[in-house]
Amino acid sequence: MTRERRLAPYLFLAPSIVLGTVFFVVPLLVSLALSFAVWDSLKAPRFVGIANYRYLLTRDPLFYESLWNTARFVGATIIIGVPLALALAVAFRRSRWKPLWRSAFWLPMVTNIVAVAYVWQFLLADPYGLVNRTLSAIGIAGPAWLADPAWAMSAIILVFIWFHLGQDMMLISAGLDAVDEEVEEAASLDGANRWEVLWHITLPLIRPTMLLVLMTNLVKGIGYFALMLVLTDGGPANSTNVAALHVYRLAFENLRLGMASAAAYLLLAVVMAVLLVQFRVMRRGGLDAWR
Repeated sequence: MTRERRLAPYLFLAPSIVLGTVFFVVPLLVSLALSFAVWDSLKAPRFVGIANYRYLLTRDPLFYESLWNTARFVGATIIIGVPLALALAVAFRRSRWKPLWRSAFWLPMVTNIVAVAYVWQFLLADPYGLVNRTLSAIGIAGPAWLADPAWAMSAIILVFIWFHLGQDMMLISAGLDAVDEEVEEAASLDGANRWEVLWHITLPLIRPTMLLVLMTNLVKGIGYFALMLVLTDGGPANSTNVAALHVYRLAFENLRLGMASAAAYLLLAVVMAVLLVQFRVMRRGGLDAWR
C-alpha cells in the first residue's frame, strides 16, 4: 500500500476531527475546569475546588426542586406520550392515508420551537385564549394554564407531548412495519382477538423499538427547557423550573458560569446513570432478550 493510500482515510477524517475537537472536546474540558472555579465572564476565573458542587448539593434552594420538576416532567411525558404514540401508530398502521397522517403528526417537529411556544401561549392565555374560550362555551371555567402553579407544568407537558408525538409515532411505526404480518395472521387463525394479538405478539416483537423510544424520551426530557423558558420562564413559583433551565439561569442571567458548569456536570451524571441502566438492560441477552 502506498503512502498516499495510507494517509487518505486520515485526510478525509481530518475536518470532522478538527471540528469535533474545537466545538466539542475543548468546550467540554473548559467547562469542566470552570466547574471548579468562580467566574462571571468579567474577571479572571478563580479556583475554588469543589465549592460549587458543595453549594449545589447542600445549599442551593432551587437545585433539588429543579430536579424534582424534571422528574415530574419526564415521567409524565413518558407515561402519557409513549402509549399515545403507540396507540396512534397502531390505529393508522394499515390506513390508506398513512402518508398523510405521518406528515400531519411530523409537521410540528419541523417548526421552530419558539414559534410553537408563542402560538400555545396565545391559545392557553387566561381568560381570552382559544382553549379557555372553548371551555367557557360549553360551561366549563378553564384554569389559568400558565399562571397557576397547579396547572403550569401540566400545560407544558401537554404542549411537549403534542410537539414530539410525531417523532415517537414514526419510530414506533417503523418497528410495526418490520413485524411479519404472517405471524399475526397465524395468531388470529388460532382464535386470538385483536387485543390478544397486539399484547402477546406485536408488542413483544417491537420491544427493542419501544425501549429506544423510552430511552430517547428520557434523555431528551432531562435536558429540555425551551418550552419552560418561553411559556412560563420557570414559573409561577418555580413550578416549571427544571434542571436544564436552572443551569441556563445560573449561566446567562446570574453570570455564575462556574456554578452553571458544575450544575451541568451534575445533570450529566444523572444522564450517564440513565444510560448505564440502559446498557445493563441491553447486555442481559442483547436485543434477542426483548423479542
